[in-house]
Formats: sequence, structure tokens, C-alpha cells
Amino acid sequence: MRILGIDPGYATTGFGLLQTEAGAGVRLLQYGVVTTPKELSFPQRLEILFDDLSRLVEVTKPDAAAVEELFWGHNITTGIGVSHGRGVILLALTKARVPVFEYTPMQVKQAVVGYGKAEKRQVMDMTRRLLHMEKVARPDDAADAIAIALCHARSQSSLLAKLQNTP
Repeated sequence: MRILGIDPGYATTGFGLLQTEAGAGVRLLQYGVVTTPKELSFPQRLEILFDDLSRLVEVTKPDAAAVEELFWGHNITTGIGVSHGRGVILLALTKARVPVFEYTPMQVKQAVVGYGKAEKRQVMDMTRRLLHMEKVARPDDAADAIAIALCHARSQSSLLAKLQNTP
């Protein structure tokens, strides 16, 4: 199964693509970011995000997408912009008929580190270790997206998930 993890944004959207195989574990295929030029209008940036993400999905052919749910911090203005970006991302995935699974930051931390209140650096380091990477992925948005994909991979391979999928 190919899992595309996405850390939503409108200026920078991280992505990470994992391959899972029964008995063979999880393997990192690629990661990176989709960026939009800040000198463009907000609607133009959303259009670029939609087009670039649609192309990414077309090229990588994921079986599923794992998208982080938003955590509303202190800056509501940024949160609203990211919400718009997340909506565009969900639209691109849905139009491409990719099943979407959503995870909170706490669920990602729990799945990757085993502790829902883990620090960001702990998640990044554990992701690096689990995927046998030489170093932590950069930028942070890409590292976060890999962790989100890993959360889905671990959730789908859990005993509970297997029991729920048994007829």
C-alpha cells in the first residue's frame, strides 16, 4: 500500500510517501514540500496548491492519504489560511478518488512515539529511526508529513484495524 502523508498549509505543504508491505515493513519512497509564492494573491496560491497537489497524486499514485487535522494555536489569521489550504488539499485528494484518513497531532505522536504529548523533536527522531533514515527530513513540514503517513501505516496494521476489516 502506498500512503501519502500530508502536513497541510498554503505557503508550504509537506508530503511524504511510504510503501507498506505485509511482512516487509514500511519504506520511505520520497518526501518534500509544495510551496506557493508569497507575492501572489491568496486565491492564486490556493490554485497553485491544488494544481501541484493534483499532479503529485497523479505521479505518486497513492492508495490512501493521511492528512493532519488542524490544531488551532494562538494565531487565528494563520489558522484560517491553513484551513483554506487544507480544504483545497482535501478537494484534490477527493477528486483523484484517493481515500482520505485524518489524524490529530496527538494521534500522530501516539502512533509514532507512543506518547500523545511527545515533543516535535521526539517525533522527528523516532520517524527517522523507524524508517532507517540517515538524518531527519527537512524542512519540518516534510518531516511532519512523513510522521503522518507513518501514523496511518501503523494504524492500518494494528490488530484492531485487522479485526475491523475481517468479515
